[in-house]
Amino acid sequence: MSAPLYNQTILRLATSIPHQVRLDAPQGSSEKRSPVCGSRIIVDVALGPDGRVAAIGQEVRACALGQASASLMGAAAVGRTAAELERARADLTAYLAGVADTPGDWPGLEIFEPARPYTARHASIRLAFEAVADAARQAADVPIHAENVA
Repeated sequence: MSAPLYNQTILRLATSIPHQVRLDAPQGSSEKRSPVCGSRIIVDVALGPDGRVAAIGQEVRACALGQASASLMGAAAVGRTAAELERARADLTAYLAGVADTPGDWPGLEIFEPARPYTARHASIRLAFEAVADAARQAADVPIHAENVA
């Protein structure tokens, strides 16, 4: 018997999204929408001098699956590089599409195993990872000046 699409873990994560305040002065910001369900996520990032995410903010208006994904992304994004975030996005996309057997090394993404057959749900699950990868890439492309470093 397969696991239910909406389980206690998904619902718990959906109600505990970290970093739900937009950043005042992000170095990168990205808004992503799902045309299928209307879910929307905005992610802001600021990088430290080492090129790793030092601060993240997000505004999440999504279904429970999108909220759970934003929760998992927000819990582990600080300290990551743009390349690591792009890899996480690619790994999640391949996993949901059935191209990869695992979702990669990002903590917790295996909870989306029951959603793999539901392709209409994939866009919402990917939103947070698409937005954070895009925002981090934008931030990495911005030269770091002394006044931008806290």
